[in-house]
Amino acid sequence: MRITLIAFLFCLGIISSSVGQLPVRQQLAAYMQTQHDVNHFAGVVLITRHDSVLLRQAYGLADAEWAVPSTPDTKFALASITKHITALAILQLAERGQLRLTDKLSKFLPGFPNGDAISLHQLLTHTAGLSLDFEELYLNHTAISKDSALAFIKKQPVQFAPGTQMGYSNVGYFLLGQIIEKASGMSYGEYLQKYIFDVAGMTNTGLHSNTALVPRLARSYCREGDSFVKNPYINWDLNVGHDGLYSTAGDLAKLDHAMKGTALLSNASKALMATQHNKRFPGKGFIDHYGYGVFVDPYYNHGHYLLTHSGGYFGAMTTMDRYPQDDIFVTVLSNNQAESHWISYGLAGILFGKTVEVPYIHRPVAATPSKLPDYAGHYEEIHILYTNSHLYLQDEEAPLVPESARRFFNRNNPDRTVEFLTTKAGRVYALTLTKGGVKDPPRKKSASAKR
Repeated sequence: MRITLIAFLFCLGIISSSVGQLPVRQQLAAYMQTQHDVNHFAGVVLITRHDSVLLRQAYGLADAEWAVPSTPDTKFALASITKHITALAILQLAERGQLRLTDKLSKFLPGFPNGDAISLHQLLTHTAGLSLDFEELYLNHTAISKDSALAFIKKQPVQFAPGTQMGYSNVGYFLLGQIIEKASGMSYGEYLQKYIFDVAGMTNTGLHSNTALVPRLARSYCREGDSFVKNPYINWDLNVGHDGLYSTAGDLAKLDHAMKGTALLSNASKALMATQHNKRFPGKGFIDHYGYGVFVDPYYNHGHYLLTHSGGYFGAMTTMDRYPQDDIFVTVLSNNQAESHWISYGLAGILFGKTVEVPYIHRPVAATPSKLPDYAGHYEEIHILYTNSHLYLQDEEAPLVPESARRFFNRNNPDRTVEFLTTKAGRVYALTLTKGGVKDPPRKKSASAKR
């Protein structure tokens, strides 16, 4: 069964048949309630407009083993939203003359391979050519020094020569965390506390620890099929700069509020942070929209100027979306691997007046085997594969399951559906992709792929 948000609310008796009288707050609340009821979302959502709260609600369990429910004040692992705060700290240090964005890595970490060619700007924009990660260290070792980690990182192969391409790199932001310490003479955590958290009034934000007790901190759970398992051990002494922070939705709203003024950064530095520095490297998803620790107006902006960063790592899935021209803030923090970025996308769609489907239970049906090959092909940037009598979205990690003759859902992410459009003669000419309940414009099938 598939229903729209408006139909769902009408069935509940929340609204009359008049769409124009539908309260936005109730749309947001109903959307999130079905995300919890159908997709088992666990976490916290906070949405503000002009600093007025439209939705602030917790769902699911902060601790599944003790059945402890989340509250709006529960603290969640931020994952890569940490990069935004690391970049903020680097820009602060540049403002105070303690470093320059043109400085080379070798100034702070002598002897690093290509250190004389890698600039802080390149580290900030993922154009330094460093490897993606070094998780084999912080997942498998309970005790290892940062110097040993740096020695390991130095031996990793590079992705490309510095400044010639772009490639997302957790290693680069780990190094930025070390540079903050070198330039400031403080530990990474101490610097953030004094110059960011205290200034913004973020009293519920800090660094993860393998030993310290953190009140109201949610445990993270990874999806394994239809069930959940505990996340693995992570050495939080090493998983910093690119990751490592926890916070609450309320504290992230305080960060958003502080970024509207100049308490944290000057207007010039904020403009530099929000510059699309990678536009000379098109065609790699939306990393070409990266600024400094923030994605600047990526394609999923609903036509409204968007500054955003998401994170995802072993159960923690997070998104912080800022629409500064609309004075809208949306954050979705999950501790059970819910697709927070697409949930936030759906919530923003409601705010901007789009028709948004609420989640629904997908009912698989038998496919017509002879028809499936006709759906395969390129639909602009979307690739539908046909392999071993099954369809896949983009790659073989995302199987598509039929729920009608022309509509399919992604088994790994039920919030994403594909519907194929056909002529009266039955020829497939386009598809529509729905993400987070928001239907994208149709994408035409490439002529070379038509049968």
